[in-house]
Amino acid sequence: MPPVSSCDCPHLDCVGEITKEELIQKSHGQCQDCKVGGPNLWACLENGCAYVGCGESHADHSTVHSQVRILRNIGNTCYMNAALQALSNCPPLTQFFLECGGLVRTDKKPALCKSYQKLVSDLWHKNRPSYVVPTNLFQGIKAINPMFRGYSQQDSQEFLRCLMDQLHEELKELVAEPYDQSNSITVDDSPMEDNHSQSDDFQSCESCGSSERADNEVQGGNVLMDNTNEAEMLIPEQDEIQANREWQKEKNMINDLYRSGVDSFPGIQMSNTTRPQSPVPMEGHIPKMSSSPPKAASGWPSLNPNKRQKKYRSVISDVFDGTIVSSVQCLTCDRVSVTLENFQDISLPIPGKEDLAKLHSSTHQTSLVKAGSCGEAYAPQGWIAFVMEYIKRIYLLCSSLVTLQDCLAAFFARDELKGDNMYSCEKCKKLRNGVKFCKVQSLPEILCIHLKRFRHELMFSTKISTHVSFPLEGLDLQPFLAKDSSTQTTNYDLLSVICHHGTASSGHYIAYCRNDLNNLWYEFDDQSVTEVSESCVQNAEAYVLFYKKSNEDAVKERRRVSGLFNIMEPSLLQFYISRQWLNKFKTFAEPGPISNDDFLCSHGGVPPNKATFIDDLVVMLPQNVWDHLYSRYGGGPAVNHLYVCHTCQIEIEKLEKRRKSELDMFVRLNKAFQEEESPVVIYCISMQWFRDWEGFVKGKDNDPPGPIDNSKIAVNKNGYLTLKQGADSGQISEETWNFLHSIYGGGPLLTVRPNISHQESESSQSEEKIEVETRSV
Repeated sequence: MPPVSSCDCPHLDCVGEITKEELIQKSHGQCQDCKVGGPNLWACLENGCAYVGCGESHADHSTVHSQVRILRNIGNTCYMNAALQALSNCPPLTQFFLECGGLVRTDKKPALCKSYQKLVSDLWHKNRPSYVVPTNLFQGIKAINPMFRGYSQQDSQEFLRCLMDQLHEELKELVAEPYDQSNSITVDDSPMEDNHSQSDDFQSCESCGSSERADNEVQGGNVLMDNTNEAEMLIPEQDEIQANREWQKEKNMINDLYRSGVDSFPGIQMSNTTRPQSPVPMEGHIPKMSSSPPKAASGWPSLNPNKRQKKYRSVISDVFDGTIVSSVQCLTCDRVSVTLENFQDISLPIPGKEDLAKLHSSTHQTSLVKAGSCGEAYAPQGWIAFVMEYIKRIYLLCSSLVTLQDCLAAFFARDELKGDNMYSCEKCKKLRNGVKFCKVQSLPEILCIHLKRFRHELMFSTKISTHVSFPLEGLDLQPFLAKDSSTQTTNYDLLSVICHHGTASSGHYIAYCRNDLNNLWYEFDDQSVTEVSESCVQNAEAYVLFYKKSNEDAVKERRRVSGLFNIMEPSLLQFYISRQWLNKFKTFAEPGPISNDDFLCSHGGVPPNKATFIDDLVVMLPQNVWDHLYSRYGGGPAVNHLYVCHTCQIEIEKLEKRRKSELDMFVRLNKAFQEEESPVVIYCISMQWFRDWEGFVKGKDNDPPGPIDNSKIAVNKNGYLTLKQGADSGQISEETWNFLHSIYGGGPLLTVRPNISHQESESSQSEEKIEVETRSV
């Protein structure tokens, strides 16, 4: 914006209907914001804008007509601003908050989804301000995680984890069973528990060969894969038939487990697992999914398996969730354990020069023997191949170039488990040498890649400043895809990059983002935003990268549907379709089958709790558009009429009546317990279970809790169950315990003041009283 003067400026002739003379006259006036007089005023040269201002930062007009908006730093928050700019330039997520506002509803504090929705609206709305102050969102993050309180510098990736996990928690919905499926569940479709809701952070896949292996937790829910070509490659030919028989037997066992329920197989128990931090296979063979909570007695039921098997989804899981298949083979008995785990970002190691040489060497060897057995992987090579490999290794040692493909190859490279890192084989019941490898089973719509630049030791931290070359377009993940994967689109284009400048102890975060409206790249540095070239982005020291699936067929399909809308053929029927799925169709490379479950109940009607805002959830389509989408993507069901489900209404009324009845009875019994001066017996109850029950009766949770589970607060001493010291437990009366146990069952029974102790105390007091009376006589 040049200062207005009487000089001949060619730009003043293109400001629309306002003439140059009128602008010169305005230059002697006042700033339209702060009323400061001239002569050092500035004129906006945007066509049709007659703004004249002083250019002060508090009244900055320079970005009003730009396609981008800045975030103000509110106290060492560059890590947050960079993460928010990178995330807001992911169209599938941003368009959801702009177009599907009816689904952004929550009763959970601090309602971070509402704050993020407001932020996205301020950043992308037509009448948006020139800058945004993300105060509400920052306050919500601090309320969730104390780590972000204060004004110290934090990690941008950790902020992303916290934000996205909380967004999932607030927006998650129970996944309804498909309309065209039977009640039987196969292993591949088996419902998995909501791992998001049981973790402080969403999962980050750690490197298989990194030095941070000790931090990885070997836990998580497993799902048996129908076939694993890597496992078959590692099994010697002479044992292949026997191994396949055992493999099939285990698969059948898992299938029977899911069809018949856990109770039918007492030797196999499902656990209340937490979301794993790395895709490390479970130790042991596959039927043992994971260890159950320790039981002090066998006469009481475990937690309700149906409750644990429920699956939840949200826009976060729709956009960022992928799955990785991890496999471990025992080199002694050839047993292969397989896990299938979700991830929302992948943490990649940055290989050094020697690691690069080993990586390329192992890649060459693997390519020679992929069709052979494990023993052939180390077969002698010819002298020509040996010389070429030696020259290649010398070149790599002299070169410092590291590419993103190298980091991916290091992550997915096979890792030998030996020495201090041997594999605990459950079949051998010993520590054995093993081989571990992983592949991608399904790719997310947006791939979040975290480069592990920070290495935290016991006494100090260091930063790896190696430049990693990454492509702006055409990142191909086909080499890392499992052979039985159904994913068709494997190419990704870059959306945004978060960069860190400085050391491990201090520094500054910025973001490079590609604007989806004009396909230009911008550098976001808190209040500063600058258009940059593609070469500038490629030279950046990347820390977190966001890639989006690229599919030209999806773009052509959207144009085809847009043309059908313009035809407007007369039709006798109008079809309702999910606004959320339509947003997927507009922004996803693979939107998947049509899903109207977000506005329909299991009976085909509108749930009563969504009836008041149903117009925000649906879009009406003409018949020709619906026919085309349905023939192309399938799914459904078709909806021509919206009505409130009467069956759901009756169920809701029954549920409310049950809640009120249980709550009133508990309050009455607990009041009597508080008034009792010397209770005969006090019962202990797990506060974890009690909080679930309290959330249910108060209407915060739609699902009732499972059976009472006191296993975590009980300890077995000399054959008797007693309360564990420091356990998270509460005290209730015998009547309250009997009331809750009659409804939910469970156990085990724990008391802190048994009847026998009370009787002995009374007997002792009587003897003392008699002795005192005798002495007085």
